[in-house]
Amino acid sequence: MTFPDLRPEIPDIEAIRGAIDVNRPLADLTWFRVGGPAQLLFQPADEADLAAFLQRLPQEIPVLVVGLGSNLLIRDGGVPGVVIRLSPRGFGGVETVDATHLKVGAGVPDKRLAAAALDAGLSGFAFYHGIPGGIGGALKMNAGAHGIETCQRVVEVRAVNRAGEIVRLAADDMGYSYRHSEAAPDLIFTSVLMEGIPEDKDAIRRDMDAVAAHREAAQPIRSRTGGSTFKNPDGHSAWKLVDAAGCRGLRIGGAEVSEMHCNFLLNVDNATAHDLELVGETVRARVLATSGIRLEWEIKRLGLFVEGQEIKEFLGA
Repeated sequence: MTFPDLRPEIPDIEAIRGAIDVNRPLADLTWFRVGGPAQLLFQPADEADLAAFLQRLPQEIPVLVVGLGSNLLIRDGGVPGVVIRLSPRGFGGVETVDATHLKVGAGVPDKRLAAAALDAGLSGFAFYHGIPGGIGGALKMNAGAHGIETCQRVVEVRAVNRAGEIVRLAADDMGYSYRHSEAAPDLIFTSVLMEGIPEDKDAIRRDMDAVAAHREAAQPIRSRTGGSTFKNPDGHSAWKLVDAAGCRGLRIGGAEVSEMHCNFLLNVDNATAHDLELVGETVRARVLATSGIRLEWEIKRLGLFVEGQEIKEFLGA
């Protein structure tokens, strides 16, 4: 699909310093390596550039923010409007503020934050060593692992709203719950002040090694995947429900439920986004039929279906 060029609709666009691309394919920016183009992809130079762009962007043009693309499925029809990607170059800094605090850019990969915390002698960040995403996404979805969640580290978040205003939010303002934040959907997080606990670096390194070993042994980390596909329902493990529904190894087109960990979807043979979402909805329908439980997607599915390839939730069940 090819979208109309949005640049003529943005006043004084030549004043924007970041990179602007029209009909930019997004597949190479996601871990699944699938999906259609962005009508306009904007990669701001820094927070001020992001604010200036949003001040100029007409309110009727939709905005979607993507990070490192690890927990994201872009549909084959692409994404209308503006896609904003916070690159590590503009938003990838980690600064030691004092003995217990780090200032972290929203474009920092989770694994890099874990390494920076080790260098600073701060514990409480080792769980990020096993999460294949970026801090912006972690703030949005309260990413967590091994009994620790992002909300436990957050002190204050900086963001830019749809009007191009810079705002600050305390941890309580984020409205955190399991894999969710109640922060206004138009906010684009740019950085966060996080708090750790001073600890011996050897102890922190052991924690990180344990996280890496667990991930290596239990997850298909060398495959084209989007991480955990479904949220764990209260009192249940998603992978156990998927397994009990007979979906381990289920394959449609080039997409497959991982044999190693059946809460992971894989692009094993030039899958399309349609293949992947159809496998996911087939799994949801089978789990609903066998257990009565409606699994919720943890992976974000965004963009347009190709005409004639629409997929209904739970296959219409």
